[in-house]
Amino acid sequence: MKIGLIPVNIGVESVDQMVGLAQFAESVGVESAWTFEHAMVPINYESKYPYSPNGKMGGKPDANFVDPLIALTAIAANTKTLRLGTGVNIVSQANPLLLAKQAASLDFISNGRFMLGAGIGWLKEEFDAMGVPFERRGARFDDYMVAMKKVWSGDVVEHQSDFIQWSGFQSYPVPVQKPGVPIIMGGTKGKIYERIAKHGDGWFAPTLNAASLSPLLEPLKVSCAEIGRDYETVEITSMWDTQGGLDAIKAFEDIGVSRVIVPVFALQGDPVAGLTKIGDEIISKL
Repeated sequence: MKIGLIPVNIGVESVDQMVGLAQFAESVGVESAWTFEHAMVPINYESKYPYSPNGKMGGKPDANFVDPLIALTAIAANTKTLRLGTGVNIVSQANPLLLAKQAASLDFISNGRFMLGAGIGWLKEEFDAMGVPFERRGARFDDYMVAMKKVWSGDVVEHQSDFIQWSGFQSYPVPVQKPGVPIIMGGTKGKIYERIAKHGDGWFAPTLNAASLSPLLEPLKVSCAEIGRDYETVEITSMWDTQGGLDAIKAFEDIGVSRVIVPVFALQGDPVAGLTKIGDEIISKL
């Protein structure tokens, strides 16, 4: 079982604090550091956050929210083994060529440690501020997944669609990882299972324990079977609130989870002490 930490880019007071936390996590055996993404947080918004009972995301609009790829670049330059993941970046509101370039570059400078956590997005007010249509964001996401992999191939890119008109170019460096940066799709809503089966290397489930995750694996298995994909090739990642100790880890393993990601808020206000405990009581015994 691999253990990750999220988010390493929110509420940080300095780059030293952010990088220092990542370095300490690496030192106790944490496998990966993950970020959240929002370019802005509205003071008020009507959009409903789908993973909270009150429809609101955590965090204040004026909290430091460092861009994920910039945060992970700083961490990459100051760590050696820690894998780096976005959990998740809002692909549907990004420029896909720029994002493909940034992802490949981050994989290059980290020597193959980057994972692109990819999501469709829910915050219409942010799409509006970015100047990107909120409508058809799912179709745009699907198209971008195909197009970005063409950029990572190193071949001459040809891609014509409703959203992209690309022809006759190449983009280097290509990712260190082959055939490209792993795409870890996040969420449980809409056509997520179909999208993971078609385009994803893994799934980042916003669940906190094996009991809540287990029934959600069935539609993913069905979606994989429908297109003839081996379900076992999908790496399953779940959030974990640290409750239950090794028994909880065993329950995750029993249903095929490969990675659990610990939210910083679950470390009870002292990330160093919390990570030390996880290192001593969990990671050292895996």
